[in-house]
Amino acid sequence: MSQRLRLSCAAVLLVHVSATLHALDIGAPAPDFAMTTLDGRRFSMAEAAKTHSAVAVVFMSTICPYSNYYDDLYRDMAAEFGKKGVLFVGVNSGTLETAAEVKAHAAEHGQTFDIIKDPQSRIADLLGAQRTPEVFLFDQTGTLRYHGRVASKVASPDLKLAIDALLEGRVIRPAETKAFGCAIARH
Repeated sequence: MSQRLRLSCAAVLLVHVSATLHALDIGAPAPDFAMTTLDGRRFSMAEAAKTHSAVAVVFMSTICPYSNYYDDLYRDMAAEFGKKGVLFVGVNSGTLETAAEVKAHAAEHGQTFDIIKDPQSRIADLLGAQRTPEVFLFDQTGTLRYHGRVASKVASPDLKLAIDALLEGRVIRPAETKAFGCAIARH
C-alpha cells in the first residue's frame, strides 16, 4: 500500500473515531437504550426519564483510581437524591472488568443503585463518554442538562450542584465541565 493511501485511510479512520466519540450536547435528547443491570433488572433510559425527576448516568470503573475515589460519594448521592426522585445508574464499559468484579466492587462499597455492565461500550458510544468517572444528567423529559465531572480536585461538588439546580428549576452553571479520569477502553 502506498504511503499516500495509508495516510488517507488513517485520516478517514481518525475522523470516524472522533465523530463517534463526540459527547452528547447539552440540551440534546437522551438516546434511548435498554440493557439488563447486574441484578437482572431491565433498565430503559426512556422509561427512567419518564418516571424520575432526573437520571444521572455515571460511567464507573473498578480499576480506575479516579473513579474509585468517588465510590462512597456515588453511594451517598444516590441515597440522598433518590429520596427526591433522582435515579442513579452506573455504567461499566469495556471488557477490562468482568460483571462479577463489578458486582463485587459495588457490594463492597454499598452501591445499591442499578449498574450496567456494557462490554461493547454501546452506552459510552451513544453518549460520547470517554472517561471514568464521567456523568450525564438528564431531566424528566430526557434532555441532557449536565455533562462532566463528579467533583473537581478542589472539592467543587459539580454534580451535586447540578442536581440541586435542576430540582429547583434553576439553570445549571456550568452545564458542562471537564471530566478527569481513566480512558474508557473501547472494544
